Amino acid sequence: MNLSPDDSRPLTELCEQHGVSPDKVLKLLETVREYEFKERRTGVYDALREILKTGPAREVEQQS
Repeated sequence: MNLSPDDSRPLTELCEQHGVSPDKVLKLLETVREYEFKERRTGVYDALREILKTGPAREVEQQS
């Protein structure tokens, strides 16, 4: 997903404030977008759950 600098900047700032990876948020948004126009959105929650389970170790450490 390509964001304009005007969209990317606030996303990065919000992610930093909440200790979330901007790459992970973009991946979540891309996944939702992939399922958006499907007739049935079966599997979207499983796909999102898998993205949330994976990620850099520093995210897990920050939340502890």
